[in-house]
Amino acid sequence: MSMTKTYNWAIIGCGHIATKFASDLKLLPNVKLYAAASRDLNRAQNFAKEYGFDVAYGSYEELVNDPKVDAVYIATPHSFHRDHALLCLNHKKAVLCEKAFAMNKNEAEEMVECAKENNTFLMEAFWTMFQPSFQKAMKIIESGKLGKLKILRSDFAFNAPFNEDKRLYNTKLGGGSLLDIGIYPVFAALTSLGVPEIIKTFANFSPTGSEESINIIFKYKNGDMANLTSSFAAHSPIQTEYFCEKGHLTLNPRWFTPTDITIWKEGGEVTKINSVHKEGSGYHYEAAHVMECLDAGKIESDKMTWQLSLDMMGILDRIRIDAGIFFPDHDKKLFF
Repeated sequence: MSMTKTYNWAIIGCGHIATKFASDLKLLPNVKLYAAASRDLNRAQNFAKEYGFDVAYGSYEELVNDPKVDAVYIATPHSFHRDHALLCLNHKKAVLCEKAFAMNKNEAEEMVECAKENNTFLMEAFWTMFQPSFQKAMKIIESGKLGKLKILRSDFAFNAPFNEDKRLYNTKLGGGSLLDIGIYPVFAALTSLGVPEIIKTFANFSPTGSEESINIIFKYKNGDMANLTSSFAAHSPIQTEYFCEKGHLTLNPRWFTPTDITIWKEGGEVTKINSVHKEGSGYHYEAAHVMECLDAGKIESDKMTWQLSLDMMGILDRIRIDAGIFFPDHDKKLFF
């Protein structure tokens, strides 16, 4: 789809992931890096200066009241996603909201309803969905060339030394490996096998009460299975393997980013498909899709749909209930 308009992008939250997204936005011809906002004005000003944004705001309210803002990328911790998404949507600003989309399905449903009420675009920023390597892998699996997919194995783990002051271990900010990185293996299973019938979990917790490591097993009515792992305590290959009747396919290390693919077929034939990605980190693919949707007058993506995000949050809720992962400031409706 051709792009017809230049969009003024704004970023809420000037942390690490925002720096990567801002850098990749520069790769797109129809983007104007317009505004950056943080609750710390100096931080917003430094961020805007470094990445070439026109204006900086010391509050999110100032940003959403700027009539020049077309689309907002929400890069704050997931404990704030609901509030910040509602703020933007109620001011008619298109929203690309980082994952985890929200803290639970109830919050995600509020966000979707607000988008409908305001007739305003909303999408979860699950960048993996738009990576060329991931899309290629899905086409191969769906083609049936390897037979039916039966088992999936996916992991994302790295060693993050315990620090109670860091977001990763702060339960008030949704700390724990599941919502931060475990969401990727869950996404791999959901997009290939669907919503599981049975979920079993084994979790280990840090001194702050945040979940540090988790292993998750999905069982489906037809006998298909998924084995998923995330952890802040150890390193893993960070890859996803699709085990099919006539072979298997591996999205190679850092599988959720632009990567290459290895295919093994019955009989021993091995094929490697190199990544076609050439520049940037890979965040510009989702931003380009958002603008294609806006050009077409859509308020919902046909790829990263609202239902997919709601299914994801529903599965994460089920995992947390089984594992005993609880966020007191958010989960009263979920657990009681």
